[in-house]
Amino acid sequence: MSDAGSVPSDNGSENDNRKSKSLRPLRELLGFLWPHKSRLIIASAALVFTAMTQLSLGYGIQILIDQGFSNQSEEGLRRAVLFMVGVGFAMACGSFIRFYMVSWLGERVSADLRRDVFNNLLTVHPGFYEKNHAGEIMSRITTDTTLLQTLIGSSVSLAARNALTLVGALILMSLTNIKLTLIMLIGVPLTLLPVLYLGRRVRNLSNKSQASIASVGNRAGEVLQSIKIVQSFQRETMEREVFEQEVSRAFDIAKKRIQQRAWLMACAIFLFLGGMVGMMWTGGQDVIAGRMSGGDLGAFVFYAVMLGTAFATLSEVWGDLQRAAGAAERLVELLHQESDIPDHGSSPIPHGQALVAKSLGFTYPARPDNPALSDFNLTIAPGKTLALVGPSGAGKSTLFELLQRFHDPSEGA
Repeated sequence: MSDAGSVPSDNGSENDNRKSKSLRPLRELLGFLWPHKSRLIIASAALVFTAMTQLSLGYGIQILIDQGFSNQSEEGLRRAVLFMVGVGFAMACGSFIRFYMVSWLGERVSADLRRDVFNNLLTVHPGFYEKNHAGEIMSRITTDTTLLQTLIGSSVSLAARNALTLVGALILMSLTNIKLTLIMLIGVPLTLLPVLYLGRRVRNLSNKSQASIASVGNRAGEVLQSIKIVQSFQRETMEREVFEQEVSRAFDIAKKRIQQRAWLMACAIFLFLGGMVGMMWTGGQDVIAGRMSGGDLGAFVFYAVMLGTAFATLSEVWGDLQRAAGAAERLVELLHQESDIPDHGSSPIPHGQALVAKSLGFTYPARPDNPALSDFNLTIAPGKTLALVGPSGAGKSTLFELLQRFHDPSEGA
């Protein structure tokens, strides 16, 4: 059987390095979102509405400073407060709809993905499970789908909302003061460089982290399923030590991933705030010189804070997207795993036909150096009852599996 369709092994760092570094595997999720396009449209509309109302708070700040504080006008103060209360209520309504719809989509897509992966695995030939541990596959169905559920139900929404906020804030900043906007934009390329570089490293470490978690679950499953053998041979101490090594290895990889994500966020925030401080210095001089009002500067600072927050959130979400892309890639492999033995269920069961095995040979994929059957010959006439007798490991169960075509013979027919 070919190795091409195998799930990555527990120590498959080589496989992880060969994986695509793009977010292309996440495109497979679009097929699961499309059946629920009406809810997706509602969630998108609520997301856009929430982002726009949030940005309109800058206008409220401008009214508050110019018409309320600067003019010492209670009417101006009242207008600004009422405007902000209205914006807050609109944001609350939009956030409620967005959160409910997006969370519903995350749960629904995760459930559909689990179902389709499981349904496909039911059709895969048993030889596939000779090379891939059931515990590792179960970890893919549970852990990886939960990660994608978080991605759809939270991370994608955060990314889209902050991307809209970033673009909207940039436009409003340009309309307020183009010179200060240019100062802020100087920090953008400096921010993108560490985001792209560290984001790629986070992706690789995320793949390794998921593989190590699957290894821990697989090890625990094997031990607990064979607990009688473990206790009979008094191997509890050894199993504890081996499991501790697996857990420590998973924790060490997780620490590296967390460290890279921390650097990713820290670099983005520090570089952006550096540009923001330069902007405030220049803006303060313009206010003192009378070239712009205090309300304009206040609104500009608000937009700049929104821009910085959006950048920081996007840098964090980028790590989630990289991690989810690795999970999606592994699930897509299981979703599209094809059986090496096609079974269309259309051939009728023959009647009155002898069963003949000629020079039959078979070797299990997991034990290529230990043939289960070799040069086996057998003829069973129609209607005859035959008992297969032999010691353990003689190939009795293997013969029945070949008769049911769970495997194809390595030799003979």
